[in-house]
Amino acid sequence: MKASPSQPRRPLPLSGLRVLDFSTLLPGPLATLLLAEAGAEVIKIERPGVGDEARDSEPRFGADSVDFALLNRGKRSLCVDLKQHADRARLLPLVETADVLVEQFRPGVMARLGLDYQTVQPLNPRLVYCSITGYGQRGARAQWAGHDLEYIASTGLLALSAGTHGEPVIPPALIADIAGGSYPAVMNILLALRARDATGAGCHLDVSMTDNLFPLMFWALGKAALGGGAPVPGAERLTGGSPRYRIYATRDGRYVAAAPLEDRFWRVFCDVIGLDRALRDDRRDADATAAAVARIIASETAQHWSEQFAGRDVCSTVVRSLEDALNDPHFRERGLFAHALIGPDGERLPALPVPLHADFRRDGEAAYPALGEANSELLNYPTRGPSD
Repeated sequence: MKASPSQPRRPLPLSGLRVLDFSTLLPGPLATLLLAEAGAEVIKIERPGVGDEARDSEPRFGADSVDFALLNRGKRSLCVDLKQHADRARLLPLVETADVLVEQFRPGVMARLGLDYQTVQPLNPRLVYCSITGYGQRGARAQWAGHDLEYIASTGLLALSAGTHGEPVIPPALIADIAGGSYPAVMNILLALRARDATGAGCHLDVSMTDNLFPLMFWALGKAALGGGAPVPGAERLTGGSPRYRIYATRDGRYVAAAPLEDRFWRVFCDVIGLDRALRDDRRDADATAAAVARIIASETAQHWSEQFAGRDVCSTVVRSLEDALNDPHFRERGLFAHALIGPDGERLPALPVPLHADFRRDGEAAYPALGEANSELLNYPTRGPSD
């Protein structure tokens, strides 16, 4: 809820905090976007003439990619050659005044640059230093390169997405990067800042994206811990093995996502679709129940089921396109897309919806930074172009 005109809005919770962001692509930039949206000054450190690799991806928004623009709204950009001693020396005053530093290089890279936690901690004992990596700062795989798909594969999560024929399905969400990297990084940064309030001391946070994937598989871990064996592809309660948690095809080639797990929802679902009462106790023959539900759903169109489910506690819906979801009055009413991203020539896009309460997020419009736009202000030397 927004403050009324007679009631000025209180300061954002991270106002006055300075964050140095050495990260690229997705995990770190999304984490620091959340900090920026909550009021922190985020200064993005980028390579001269190149910047974050995400600037060069497609599709474009202004001079850069829309991915980069969405993830870096409201930040500043410093163009610094970290391999040059003089450039690193110019950064040290900013390190000394920073509250948070985020980096996602492989372990050892920041040490070679003279910017690791052990080196900068004496300069700024209050600094919260967050390292985001695939496998953590130590361990046999600490130096392994990887991306989201490899991380979810190595932890067993990808195997849980396999269908009845055993072939894993690539998820449409970057689970390791966001759920294993960005969100745990923000969570631990905020906890570290809270601890610093009490002790006056910062710390080094070791955020391993693979470590943080295991809580997402709590149900599978529980089964394994009780000696239940490995989950069977496509046959577990939450992976399509139950008639109550499954995707069913409609007559017109669309799909219904049915999830009436609890008995109270299952009873309503069965009434709505008209399932034979002899098949409603799915403990007797789950396959027979699922086959009957599939036949019923396939006998009608997606529109029919959308109308039948409307206003009923069935925990089921027709699978919708992204375009349909973006135009849904419910999400519009909640203001998910009310904030604006401004391009260099005044172009406007809806800003990325982020999981922050409205009272804790900046209002209105904000731009993403041009490469090195803050050099003259923060480092007292000009932006460095590709030929420098």
